[in-house]
Amino acid sequence: MLQNIRNASQHWLGKIVMSVIFFFLIAGVAIFGVEEFFRGGSSTAVATVGKTQISAESVRTAYQNQLNRYQQQLKRMLTPEQARALGLERQVLSQLITEAALDQKTSDLGLAISDEAVLRTIREEQAFKGTDGKFDRTLFYQTLSRAGINEAMFVREQRAVAARLQLADAVTAELSVPQALREAVHRYASERRTAAVLMLTPAAAGDIPAPTDDELKAYYDNNKGTFRASEMRGVNLVVLDPEAMAKPDTISDEEARKIYDANAAKYGTPERRTIQQITFPDEAAAEAARKQIESGEMPFEGIATARGVDPKNLSLGNLTKAELFDPAVGDAAFALEKDKVSAPVKGRFGTVLLRITAIEPATQKPFDEVKDEIRKAMALQRARDGLETAHDAIEDARASGKSLADIAKERELPLVEIPAVDAQGKDATGKKVEGIPDPDTTLAAAFRSEMGGDSEALRTKSGGYVWYDVTKIEAAHDKPLDEVRDEAIKGWKEAEISKRLAAKAKELVERLDKGETPEAVSESAGVQAKTIADLARNQAKDDLSTEVIDRIFATAVDKAGSAPSGENRAVFKVTRAEMPAFEAGTPTDKNAEKSFRTTLSDDVLGEYIADVQKNAGVSVNQTAFKRALGGEY
Repeated sequence: MLQNIRNASQHWLGKIVMSVIFFFLIAGVAIFGVEEFFRGGSSTAVATVGKTQISAESVRTAYQNQLNRYQQQLKRMLTPEQARALGLERQVLSQLITEAALDQKTSDLGLAISDEAVLRTIREEQAFKGTDGKFDRTLFYQTLSRAGINEAMFVREQRAVAARLQLADAVTAELSVPQALREAVHRYASERRTAAVLMLTPAAAGDIPAPTDDELKAYYDNNKGTFRASEMRGVNLVVLDPEAMAKPDTISDEEARKIYDANAAKYGTPERRTIQQITFPDEAAAEAARKQIESGEMPFEGIATARGVDPKNLSLGNLTKAELFDPAVGDAAFALEKDKVSAPVKGRFGTVLLRITAIEPATQKPFDEVKDEIRKAMALQRARDGLETAHDAIEDARASGKSLADIAKERELPLVEIPAVDAQGKDATGKKVEGIPDPDTTLAAAFRSEMGGDSEALRTKSGGYVWYDVTKIEAAHDKPLDEVRDEAIKGWKEAEISKRLAAKAKELVERLDKGETPEAVSESAGVQAKTIADLARNQAKDDLSTEVIDRIFATAVDKAGSAPSGENRAVFKVTRAEMPAFEAGTPTDKNAEKSFRTTLSDDVLGEYIADVQKNAGVSVNQTAFKRALGGEY
């Protein structure tokens, strides 16, 4: 859980609780009781955690953010009913309750996160980095704008997230893993066994005569599921795909040139500068230091050392202006000459002096080098712009009662005709049917529909649309015996061989358990016995499958057993078990300790969060909760 919290805290929305934390809503219900945890009331707050109220607006915002994440992952829109079936409402409420409880606890404990730590977290967030892997200030503001939050709100949330994580780390720090547990893991993982093995092949079953009609009929009746034909459907598809609709050849050089001129920076690399920075408590201190540098009294590095900054940590990096989080610092840095020191700059996180140690000039790709790329992008955008018009025209035609075949013919669109396909996308012979866009989504919709049904267009992962008509439905059915006779005979023979081998193996196991040697038993059975050493759990070896290995480890030393191994059957006697002595501090022990420390941390943190919620006191206004999300819970 702690690792999940760390991972989730790295997401730009700054939410520390994801799927694992959702468990604590259930834990909360268990602690407080359903009637107390979810109860109606006249308060407008959806939930109260201690002295903190969770507003309806907070619930709506968190719900929409979580819904958007689900839809992005699933590549499709979710209806309110589908979101409710996923438990989205409870997940969001659990998230907000847990955050409120932890925030209250961090406040009570006086935990605080510095501006520098928050800034570093924001700059390292992958969602705010451009294609070159550097922080992009423009992208940062665009992302926040799309999410409907401002910079102050985001920084405040990031500070809260960091405090929660700091609290979680403190709760789970220095947990010890009991040596008894590590010894048990060592015994399980390091035990090695030796066994004498006799492999019975199908030949050991003897000649298998053809089944009688009654035997074949009985096998068929007992295994009808094996011979069942899946439901098959005939489907017609019409697909609108932006990439297929795009026609780059229709874009002239003049049109492409206009885009190139208007977006020149996109087709080159911006100027980069290696920037050094020293932070001061106020402008006066910064100005005094600047004068010392200008007069030669003390070098830039000396000022840094006096301020407690390691000269190795002076550099902000080799950055573009857009990558600088602070606009004031960016403006000043890119106005400086190389090796010059700036006047004091009032940045967002303090007053600084800057120095530029290297400058990489901007570059620009010529038009001829990128014109094909521009044409392709323009054509794709035009196709997307015209997509909705084409969509509406097809929908109008559908509403008038026209079939997809007629619509495709009228609009000169390709019609994908699939005579027979099952829900897994295979034809009657078991081969995959090609040409179905987003088959998981499209086939699921087609198999929910009926012939002549008024189905809605589906959105494709590429941003297009697909319409479908069900033209035929062939219900799932049991294939008659006459149709699958050869398959049934083959299956009966395989089952008969397996039965005979199992009976033969049982006889050999009994002899081995009575004390006969593996060599004597194997000789009488007409097979060869061999000794296989250094067998490890869950690891196949030689011709022994993991199923046989597992059975060997489940059998006591000096006892015999058997297990199927493909079309064969292995008969074995465990002759030896070895286990090296446990040594604390070995690499293997350290890995086990690390793994179980994570598990223990999760358990401890889970108990702690539940206790924090219990002590804070949690109540939910069910009426307000329903009203906040605009429907029944």
